[in-house]
Amino acid sequence: MSSTLRIAILVGSTRTGRNGEGVARWVLDRASRRTDATFELVDLADHPLPHLDEALPPRMQQYENPLVWEWSRVIDGYDGYVVVTPEYNHAPPAVLKNAMDWLYHEWTDKAVGFVGYGAQGGARAVEQLRLVAGELRLADVRTAVGLSLYDDFEEFRTLAPRERHARDLDATLDEVVAWSGALATVRAARAVSAA
Repeated sequence: MSSTLRIAILVGSTRTGRNGEGVARWVLDRASRRTDATFELVDLADHPLPHLDEALPPRMQQYENPLVWEWSRVIDGYDGYVVVTPEYNHAPPAVLKNAMDWLYHEWTDKAVGFVGYGAQGGARAVEQLRLVAGELRLADVRTAVGLSLYDDFEEFRTLAPRERHARDLDATLDEVVAWSGALATVRAARAVSAA
């Protein structure tokens, strides 16, 4: 296990013209100033997963599709995650939920924070993702960022976050890093007992 924590900033939308990539780059820019972990973008657009269609449940890790094995390798390589999600029809994007559903052990005993955006700051999408995280045994941190399309974007397209969101993001990152470090010991103990 590496001594440097690796945190993925997950771009949770693949929609044409999405705001998610800009939001994720803002998160990465702010996170890159830190010295307590390394942060990298993971874009769902680079991982074209099919709809969950395999007969065996993800807990068995017997994936048939090579794209899923690659997704498993990517997600398994991180100690924690910051998920950037829009809100579509009071929910997270189907592509994000699908990407989470494909795996189980790769997410387990890691930390996750959320940065939502939408008309209501992505709050309803984040709330649903917290339920999913619980089932995957991802420890979701309390603080989240909620960016309003009306108040934090120019012309609904160019991110211009209010100052308070920088403070919320810093707090979210603090919590994700702290919990990722704490849960690394849980994963290490589990690996020893499985050996």
